[in-house]
Amino acid sequence: MATYNKRGFKAPKPKEVEDIENDVEVDIDAKDSTTAGVFNSLDEGASKAEEWVVRNQKYIFGVVGAIALITIGYLAYQKFIVEPKELEAADEMFLAQQNFQKALDATTGQDSLFNVALNGADGKYGFVKIAAEYSGTDAGNLANYYAGIAYLNTGKNTEAIAYLDKFSSEDMILSALAKGAVGDAFAQKNQLKEALEYYKKAAEMNPNDLTTPRFLLKAGQTAFSLGQKADALKYFTEIKEKYEAAPEAKNIDGLIGMAQ
Repeated sequence: MATYNKRGFKAPKPKEVEDIENDVEVDIDAKDSTTAGVFNSLDEGASKAEEWVVRNQKYIFGVVGAIALITIGYLAYQKFIVEPKELEAADEMFLAQQNFQKALDATTGQDSLFNVALNGADGKYGFVKIAAEYSGTDAGNLANYYAGIAYLNTGKNTEAIAYLDKFSSEDMILSALAKGAVGDAFAQKNQLKEALEYYKKAAEMNPNDLTTPRFLLKAGQTAFSLGQKADALKYFTEIKEKYEAAPEAKNIDGLIGMAQ
């Protein structure tokens, strides 16, 4: 039976076949050698790591133990100290808040009611004591706000500023009201430059339809009193353009005309 070679194919000579086989064996041996070297390196690295762990296990366990103790201590502090303190403070706040609300609603004797809210009654703390005894708690922080407003309403503006400046909140309304109240206290002390700064802060923080136009108006009126007509015009114009539905916009055209 006749056989034909494919066109262009040339059967390798015996010597060429032998060379190819030898090259393949060399490649395989090289790959095996490289792989073995990699695993040997990994083994050596793992051994060194194990040796380091053995040498330093006291230090490692010490660090892990310290982290565990800190975590447990923090959780225990929160559960057995902070939480009970928050509950105590909230309980003390109840009567003080009631007296505060009575003072706001009263038509006469407001000062005495605000003083009761500040200083306490019936064996319960007032806002001043709550702020001092429970500082670091939510109730203690809120007591600073109440105390500041109570002092503001009784004409004790320096005390009002001190307490309101210690108050902080993430609530967009309450935080702005606190800044604005500091402005009111400075205005009552006839320190108009300081009042203007706080009104500006109150207007700029957390823009909203309730507090922003209120403090823009106060900022504009204070700036106008200081002779800063350009700034007053800016605040009045912002009310007209952005908060036309707010009560503060009712007579804003007249104020703009005065500032022009």
